[in-house]
Amino acid sequence: MSDQRGICMNLGSCTNADNSKPIIVPSCAPFICPECSKPLQSSPEISGRRNPINLMIAIFALVAIGFGMFSFFSSAPSAPTKQAIAASAPAKSNVMLRFAGSNTIGSELLPALAEAYLKKEGATAVKRTPGKDAEEVTVADSAKPEAAIEIKSHGSSTAFKALLDRSADIGMSSRKIKGDEVTKLAPLGDVTQASREHVLALDGIAVIVNRDNPVSALSKDQIAAIFSGVITDWAELKRKPGKITLYARDEKSGTWDTFKSIVLGNLLLDGQAKRFEDSNDLSTRVAQDVNAIGFVGLPFVKDNKALAVSDAGTSPLIATRLTVATEDYPLSRRLYLYTPDTNTNPHVRKFAEFALSRAGQDIVKQYGFIELNVESSKTAAAAAPQSGMPTEYARLTAGAQRLSLNFRFMPGSHRLDNKAVRDLDRVLEFLGNAPGQRVMLFGFSDSQGDANANLNLSRERAKAVAEELVKRGVKIDTITGYGATLPVASNQSAEGRDKNRRVEIWVKK
Repeated sequence: MSDQRGICMNLGSCTNADNSKPIIVPSCAPFICPECSKPLQSSPEISGRRNPINLMIAIFALVAIGFGMFSFFSSAPSAPTKQAIAASAPAKSNVMLRFAGSNTIGSELLPALAEAYLKKEGATAVKRTPGKDAEEVTVADSAKPEAAIEIKSHGSSTAFKALLDRSADIGMSSRKIKGDEVTKLAPLGDVTQASREHVLALDGIAVIVNRDNPVSALSKDQIAAIFSGVITDWAELKRKPGKITLYARDEKSGTWDTFKSIVLGNLLLDGQAKRFEDSNDLSTRVAQDVNAIGFVGLPFVKDNKALAVSDAGTSPLIATRLTVATEDYPLSRRLYLYTPDTNTNPHVRKFAEFALSRAGQDIVKQYGFIELNVESSKTAAAAAPQSGMPTEYARLTAGAQRLSLNFRFMPGSHRLDNKAVRDLDRVLEFLGNAPGQRVMLFGFSDSQGDANANLNLSRERAKAVAEELVKRGVKIDTITGYGATLPVASNQSAEGRDKNRRVEIWVKK
């Protein structure tokens, strides 16, 4: 029998549909889209209406983009875009680099990276000078006035505003750039490309309580109920009675933005919550209040207790080096640097390369974040959820070590994301230092659609990673997939489904 030919109509949720990409399916296979698992329509059924649909989508997209750009610049002088950008304040002549954005990155980690970078560039008398407020600092070589790095850490959202008005060379963000921000930055190019979007480190948002609080684990739903004011007393969680005191980061914070997105969703933060611009201050207040609960990046847990967190259908996980490195921990996140290609400052590229080098990543580790250097873990199997574990998976991983990463993909795609592309070479470096290892790749999917289709998708993802590693000279011993088993996040949200679409890599002697 001949192959079947069809097109996915799941517009807006599937790149195959958005691109009107013809899909060829073997006659013996389910007639569904390999990306989103939705039923396909045969080509004859839609051939007469593809062009009108695409035309309508194109018109709508152009109108939306035009409206978005108009809205953004409506509050500025009515000059053309290029003139508005060119009219922004020039860089100070004695400043080598200017950073703006995340307090999580900029409070301690970035100044340390800046010091190391200046020394690498030949600085001999590096010192830090506080700015006009606690969230600003200049790192400079007192012997060379022109060797100075300015850091302004007022929250992730300020990174993209500063890049647009060119008051910063590099943006720091503790969340991925949003779609509307990408649109606003379009005059500077597509900052989501691998050469412009750099995953600097991994971090987990720790939900913290006072050390004297007996609570040790909460679900994401319980945390959401607490911070939205639905649960207001610890007695409602069958703990010692006491009115819960809420501590949260400020509106500009990427930590808050990530917490809001992952935990609260459409819920609103309780108006009684106390807000903080600095994570250190928040952590200190929780340590002084037995009924407190707050959230911070991992390095800011300090003298408090971090809770184990579970998502729907998953086991509770506490934020550890492994669970955050693999991004299995429900509240794990990536920390980013954004470097528009339109910036001709040679130090922009050089700094990004240094920050991602082994020397830069050692500094990341020193400051409590999870570095990107690949490590193996003998305790990985114990950290994996046990419920529903496939027998074959348990057998193959017995006595094996899991590497400290998962390969993940662009949303709705089989293409590796920007971090995964760089991780291929990190794995190659690890294997070069640990010869004789048998490499095993295990693919997983979300639970949307047909179970057999998901099983095939998980195997295809494992094969996609294998092909890239083989190109680099790596021999793969095992390539398989287990569909939607062993979820690390809820399949009820798009973010959770993206997390579950992953490939684990294990090694065994």
